[in-house]
Amino acid sequence: MPSVEVLLTRLDPDVPLPSYATPGDAGADLVTTTDETIEPGERVTVGTGVAIALPDGYAAFVHPRSGLAARVGLSVVNTPGTIDSGYRGEIRICLINHDQRKPVVLRRGDRIAQLVVQRVEHAVFREVDELGDTARGAGGYGSTGGHAVLSPVEG
Repeated sequence: MPSVEVLLTRLDPDVPLPSYATPGDAGADLVTTTDETIEPGERVTVGTGVAIALPDGYAAFVHPRSGLAARVGLSVVNTPGTIDSGYRGEIRICLINHDQRKPVVLRRGDRIAQLVVQRVEHAVFREVDELGDTARGAGGYGSTGGHAVLSPVEG
C-alpha cells in the first residue's frame, strides 16, 4: 500500500499515535483525551491530543468507527470531518449519540474515530451555458432506486 509522510505533534504526551488496527486498513484510529458521557441525542466535541501537518495536495477525513456506530449509535456529526493541509491545530471531533435510550460512556484513551488521509485535487470551475446529458440527468435522492421501502406500494 502506498504511503505518505504526515508530520505529527503529540499535544497530550500520554495518548497513542494514530495507528492502523490491521494491515490494509484505510483509517488510523484516533482516541479521546477526556472522559465523556454523551446522553441520547447529544453532541460533544472531544480532543484527540494530536495535531498534524499534511503535505499540499492531501486532506484527512475523520470517519466514525463502524463498530461504535452499530453497537452504541456513536457517530461523527459532520461525517466525514475534513482536515485541510493548512490546518495545524488539534484534531477535535464532534461526536453524536444517535441511540434514543442509552448514553454513550467514553473513557480517556478510547478509540472514537478513524482518520483517512487522501490525495485531493483542486477543481477549476468553468461556467457553461449547459451541462451534457446523461442517463441519470438531474435525478437525485433515491432516483436510482435499489431499496424496496422506497418503492410505491401497489394495491
